[in-house]
Amino acid sequence: MIEYYFSIRLSYNECMDYYHGRFSLLQVVEDSGKTIRFAATHLRPFISSIGIRGRFRLLLTPENKFIRLERVA
Repeated sequence: MIEYYFSIRLSYNECMDYYHGRFSLLQVVEDSGKTIRFAATHLRPFISSIGIRGRFRLLLTPENKFIRLERVA
């Protein structure tokens, strides 16, 4: 299993662009500097009235297939 840790800070309006499908992928830079893209639909459970703020862990298979996205802080 592959793990990536990163922070996200998006306003509610920015989240709505992802939520409604205006953008299909989210690109983040994980803690060691690697750029990662994943489907924006994975963010939906984390959207609140202020948007999304926090630290996350992305888990992938050795073949880079999505397993889950978790809020860690």
